[in-house]
Amino acid sequence: MATPIDMAPLVERAFTLDITEQAQAPARITGALPPYVRGTCLLNGPARFVKGALRYRHWLDGDGMVAALTLGADGARITNRFVRSAKFVREQAEGRAVYRTFGTAFPGDELKRGVGLESPVNVSVYPFRGVLLAFGEQGLPWELDPVTLETRGLYTFGGQLNEITPFSAHAKIDHHTGELFNFGVSFSATKPELNVFRFSADGALVYRRRLPLPYPASIHDFAISERYVVFHVGPLVLQMEALLKGATLMESLAWKPELGSRIIVADRETGAHAATLDAGRGYCLHLVNAFDQAGRLVVDVVEYEKPVYPEYQVIPDLFTDTFQGHPVRFVVDPAAGAIVERRDLAYAASPDFPAHDPAATGRPYDAFWMLGISHSGSPGRKFFDHIVRIDWSTGQAETCMAPAGCYFGGEPCFIPDPAAPEARGVVLCQQLDPATLSSSFIAFDAFALGKGPIATIALPTPIPPLFHSTFHRDGGTLHG
Repeated sequence: MATPIDMAPLVERAFTLDITEQAQAPARITGALPPYVRGTCLLNGPARFVKGALRYRHWLDGDGMVAALTLGADGARITNRFVRSAKFVREQAEGRAVYRTFGTAFPGDELKRGVGLESPVNVSVYPFRGVLLAFGEQGLPWELDPVTLETRGLYTFGGQLNEITPFSAHAKIDHHTGELFNFGVSFSATKPELNVFRFSADGALVYRRRLPLPYPASIHDFAISERYVVFHVGPLVLQMEALLKGATLMESLAWKPELGSRIIVADRETGAHAATLDAGRGYCLHLVNAFDQAGRLVVDVVEYEKPVYPEYQVIPDLFTDTFQGHPVRFVVDPAAGAIVERRDLAYAASPDFPAHDPAATGRPYDAFWMLGISHSGSPGRKFFDHIVRIDWSTGQAETCMAPAGCYFGGEPCFIPDPAAPEARGVVLCQQLDPATLSSSFIAFDAFALGKGPIATIALPTPIPPLFHSTFHRDGGTLHG
């Protein structure tokens, strides 16, 4: 067994930053951005990991903060604010941690209604119907002002859902129809279910369907095509009795590969179950995309040999194991209830946070971008230091390494050239230099990562690596 070494020096500083909230603060651009890069890059993620004497143990524990990088003809500006969730507001008022989190329990901690976590709202943010919706795990989103990022309150879709509705952090918006899809898991030990939601572009609930699960699986993400809604279900099983007895959610999850993984397919129009397929024994945190082709359903995922969540603790020692993962393409025949092809790509540097052209959601595509860890497979602390482009048509991966001592953060944000979206574009990626406690956004030619950055946007104060991103172009409809 190789001796673990520290391959992420000073990364602990990412989790101890003293966050300054900002409103339209100027950011300095060096290099040149193409003129079509006009709009706002939005991100959400955990940004505060200390509450009084308590230090959170897990990356998913931190309070959610939304950042908005606005790029215009007059330069760049950054706005960032914590989401004033129920958890944030109460803990601020009391000056202490109150609620148990994903990976941290403490004497006297509380659960929401005694059975679930009070969300820190720290995973994703999506524009929808003229507002911004900030999401956390298994709870309704919170509405934010699209300009100031001020929190307006819990978003119930006009009273169509309530605060205990199971609702995931990864809503999907069809950028051609404006529809929003999402899901939530009901973690019953005897009758676990997927709750599948479809909303029209005007926010009306078209359906809520309940589909059976083979076991109470922790599911983080899903995908849509023009005909289907699709889930990769891995045997990461939530044992509710442990949570109710005082364990953290992390401690309540059990990896049971002997149960096998599944792909569950539902009809997009009605939400009805279409197929359940055996999919091996791998684990998927994030799907890449899905689309229909010649009567088949293509499902692209990032697959790991085991779950990722244990690699998110104990802060700041992340990714210490030798786990690896890689992109996988499943070709499904829903009518026959069979996977007819599986294609594994070679890039295996523990990739995560896949992103593609938003207009290609549910449609055929070739290129996508994600982060990777160059020392994947070696024991010892690591963090993201690769940005990579995958081309499904060739199976090739193009990468760019972060500068020595720096780390990338969160989902790359792809901004296509409207004149040629499949051939030209820019990718923005967060970068943290912990030695100087400085943050920036690095811009790359999306289809020539190997040439290195084309521009750097230096922020006036640092922010930690966040999670998921989206881009709203100037003059576009604020629905996604």
